[in-house]
Formats: sequence, C-alpha cells, structure tokens
Amino acid sequence: MRVDMEVGELLGSGRTADVYAIDGERVLRRYRVGLDARREAEVIAYVAAHGYPVPELYPGTEQATDLVMGRLTGPTMLRAVLDGGITPEEVGEVLARLLLRLHEIPARVSEGPDDRVLHLDLHPDNVMLTPLGPVVIDWGNSREGPPGLDCAMSAVIIAQVAVDEDSEFAATARAILAALLAGLGGAMDFGEGLERAKATRGANPTLTEREISLLDDAVRLIRAPRAPARSAG
Repeated sequence: MRVDMEVGELLGSGRTADVYAIDGERVLRRYRVGLDARREAEVIAYVAAHGYPVPELYPGTEQATDLVMGRLTGPTMLRAVLDGGITPEEVGEVLARLLLRLHEIPARVSEGPDDRVLHLDLHPDNVMLTPLGPVVIDWGNSREGPPGLDCAMSAVIIAQVAVDEDSEFAATARAILAALLAGLGGAMDFGEGLERAKATRGANPTLTEREISLLDDAVRLIRAPRAPARSAG
C-alpha cells in the first residue's frame, strides 16, 4: 500500500534510486530495482541519534522502496569541487573527517567489539554541502564491520576515477585521494580491508566493465608511496 502523496520534480538520479521533490521541505527517494529501504531508514535514524549529519526522516509512505526525507539546500561536494567552490584537498579532508566521525559510533546490531557502522559508498557525490555543514546521503550500501574497510572503499571509489586516463576529472580525483589518505592516517587499511573493498566494488552489479577494469590500477595507486608535500616557500 502506498500512502497518497503527490510526487513532483525529479531532483536527481543515482545508480539505483531517484529523488523527487514532494514540497519545499521534503523529498522522496525511490529505489528503481526493488530494494527494501526500511533497513536504510533504520541506519539513518540510528546514526542521527548519535549526532551524525544525515537528512531528516519523515513518515509518509508504506512503500518498501521509498524514503521520505528532509530536502537539503546546497550542492553535492562533487558539484562544488567541479565548480571551484571547494578545493580537492578540502574535499579529501572533509571525507576523512566524516569517515572518522562515523566510526566513533558503535555498531547497531553487530556484537563484534571492533565493528562499527559503515557507509561503504562515502564519496564526494554522496555529501551535500548545506548551510549547516556537510550532510551524508545515500545509505543503501551501509553495513557493519571493521572501519578500515569503509575507509578503503572510499579510497577505491575515488582512485577508480584517478586512474581513468579518459576522465577529465582524473587529476582532481588524485588530489582528493591524497588528501583523504593523509586525513585518515592509521585508520586506512592498506591490507585486507583494501582487498575486501576491491572485491566488493568489483561485485557491484551497477558498475560497467570499464569501471571494473580500473580496479587493479586503483589499488596500486592507493598503495603507491607518496612524495612529501613541498614547502610553500
């Protein structure tokens, strides 16, 4: 049963879901592939209760593929960096802070002492820059497990763009990746976590064959030794 609700303008589309305007305060996020959004809603509510920046959840639908959320004002961090409103280095630093802050939240259901809530899709297009600060969206891939896996997944997603010779954004992605890894420091798992992230990313059915073909190069870039930063003087 679907609660009667008028859906308006299409505001954005991702690999698995579309976002529609409802009114000036709310949006409807609807999965296209029959995924159940109720678990995602539970995760959003849980991290919000711990003070993590996520969209506000509203009641208003009994459709399992739908989420009604607060409408956010501002660009995605990806749009902002491409428009010159934020530097690639700032993007990497913000992503690192968001990951580290998320991993301070204890797991919701897992009993593993070191497990935490993981976003597993935290990249510049899933962060909105609102007047109140960055807000993390799209929790459909969220799971619980070792924080290093989450850090590695963000690095892999960005590194795939960085190693794509056909992408005009490769240089930007390289700068973001360098700042991300610097900001994560010892929280980044260059071993098992990175291998798991690569395998998980490679099994993603929404990726193209070309995107999958970039994974080996992406992992090599992440593991490559990095030159020390040059003095501004």
